[in-house]
Amino acid sequence: MGGGEQAAAEAETERFMRGLVRRNPGEDEFHQAVHELVQTVMPYVLDHPEYRDAKLLERLTEPDRVVIFRVAWEDDAGNVRADRAWRVQFNNSIGPYKGGLRFGSAVNMGVLKFLGFEQTLKNALTGLPMGGAKGGANFNPKGKSEREVMRFCQALMLELHRHIGEDTDVPAGDIGVGSREISYLFGQYKRIQNRFTGTLTGKGLTFGGSLVRTEATGYGAVYFAENMLNHRDDSVAGKVCTVSGSGNVAIYTAEKIRQLGGTVVSLSDSSGSIHDPAGIDEEKLAFVKDLKEVRRGRICEYAERFGCEYLDGRRPWSIPCDAAFPSATQNELDGRDAETLLGNGCVLVAEGANMPSTSEAVRRFLAARIMYAPGKAANAGGVAVSGLEQSQNALRIAWGREQVDERLREVMRQIHERCLRWGRDGDHVDYVKGANLAAFVRVGEAMLAHGIV
Repeated sequence: MGGGEQAAAEAETERFMRGLVRRNPGEDEFHQAVHELVQTVMPYVLDHPEYRDAKLLERLTEPDRVVIFRVAWEDDAGNVRADRAWRVQFNNSIGPYKGGLRFGSAVNMGVLKFLGFEQTLKNALTGLPMGGAKGGANFNPKGKSEREVMRFCQALMLELHRHIGEDTDVPAGDIGVGSREISYLFGQYKRIQNRFTGTLTGKGLTFGGSLVRTEATGYGAVYFAENMLNHRDDSVAGKVCTVSGSGNVAIYTAEKIRQLGGTVVSLSDSSGSIHDPAGIDEEKLAFVKDLKEVRRGRICEYAERFGCEYLDGRRPWSIPCDAAFPSATQNELDGRDAETLLGNGCVLVAEGANMPSTSEAVRRFLAARIMYAPGKAANAGGVAVSGLEQSQNALRIAWGREQVDERLREVMRQIHERCLRWGRDGDHVDYVKGANLAAFVRVGEAMLAHGIV
């Protein structure tokens, strides 16, 4: 792209973003996600008049609909509570809406729109017939009793059931919504609808869930990283890796890195990080699973149990590593963290969370030309296995662990191939450009085929 064309693309991007920010005030995460896509695909749009004339960017960045509703429920003390819930159905051009539900006091419209937008692109990259959506509520399950969580989920489904269905919108879990919450939601949906269908994914294995679903996002991130390294005649084996978070994504990222011969030296939660230079082995990982999935404790207990360093109030990005896997939450890794990672010799970053790197961090990774995999590519394993759960539900069958894991490996391999096709520049691969263009063109072609809708 020549200097004049680049300047035109930059000017058009800024014009587009001014309009989007004006229409969506105060939604910073959504602005960030859209800007990352638009600055990448704008040259393609300017070179393809059919995209520009159909206003595809304007249509793609506006949700099909947003449903907002009250959830009234009663706590254990008999107090009436009222929370707010949303379902952002972003785009169903290539299949039914698909995306998780998130519970937490920080959940708001801007966060859910960013997640729904990213989900649309991520789902397109998988090659599966899934549109993009996201939802949730400002209900915080922490500190709530089992019965309170159950009553809230049942109250939420009294309204949500009107807007979802196996061929309409298929929610799943996300932060604050695990197997317990999905089970309560599904039980209430089945009761209201009097139908047993695959309308939610992440279900228990006894009632339609899929093997490998719990592990899928973490495993998928590592499979994608392995593809990136294999492309350079390298592998995960022997790599020192830092992982943030200590939920499902982080735990199973660490497990798969260890299985492929790498060494994981960190995990974290909102209170701080642990640094274990000896590596997190099978015994230690079993402790973390019990700590986080059963006892819901703090990661500092790991440091006390195994006698390693605890970084109070700090994320793990100051720890020297070959590869980093940010797997906690959005914007957890900033520009200064990126410089620290690069200065310590990090050559690969694979995002297990949704948009965990700030815009400045991404700029630094791209400028350094390291292997950097954005979340829409690297963390697509979770939704891929959710899609496989939908297929198993529709066929009334259940695949074995090896079958599902092999399909997950293949989906991540195909995503990597799509990124190569659209992002290769000589010997270097720009995975941000590759992922964005591959996803945008797939969704865009479908939208063009459907006409003005």
